[in-house]
Amino acid sequence: MKMELDHNSSTPLHQQAEEVLRKMIQEEDYRNGKLLPNEVDLSKQLKISRNTLRQAINKLVFEGLLIRKKGYGTCVAPQDVMSNASNWMSFSQEMAAQGMKIQNFELHISWKVPPKEAAEFFNFETGKKLLCLERLRGKPDLPFVFFISFFNPDIPMSVSEDMSKPLYEILLKKFGIRVKTSREQISAKGATPELAEKLGISEGEPILVRKRFVYDEDNVPVEYNIGYYRADSFTYSIECTNK
Repeated sequence: MKMELDHNSSTPLHQQAEEVLRKMIQEEDYRNGKLLPNEVDLSKQLKISRNTLRQAINKLVFEGLLIRKKGYGTCVAPQDVMSNASNWMSFSQEMAAQGMKIQNFELHISWKVPPKEAAEFFNFETGKKLLCLERLRGKPDLPFVFFISFFNPDIPMSVSEDMSKPLYEILLKKFGIRVKTSREQISAKGATPELAEKLGISEGEPILVRKRFVYDEDNVPVEYNIGYYRADSFTYSIECTNK
């Protein structure tokens, strides 16, 4: 693998180093647990200062791609699920971007009374039923998230919809609705007996709760979604830039 940087390039050296590291950690040995070269050796190979190299490593640690352990070294993080707030995508798109094959372990669609928060989001009468989609999803060997979605009652969806297809693809192709904005809330809680059974964990174990308030291009509410994630299989990264 090429380990040289272009010191005459307009691209900052720490960004070049970051790209070298991204390619390096895709190699099978590193993905299987091999430690990255130590900072002294790697900075010499790249002909940059340790501070410049550390800037690149810190970026990948922040993204959850690397783990740095004091007195041990730096290695590739386990291949958990990751989401990023800077570029909103649907769950299916997030997983596809990571090359991860997703399957439904459970899929139910019915009419249910939504939480008060969902009814208020749609400006809908409390106590009345809305179309509800429930899905237990994950990797082929691991269900790691249980989703519950309620939909705007003005969308003429029914319990006969083929929900095995990507949800936002259905909304666009069948109903002409293009989702644009997702306002999200992330919190933590202990798993209830029902959620623990679905996610294959013990009752009371920590799970991440991710609420999505989804709007279309005209800022009309489309979907109220709650995802309950296994805490050991989901990382949510946020990158903020000062203006």
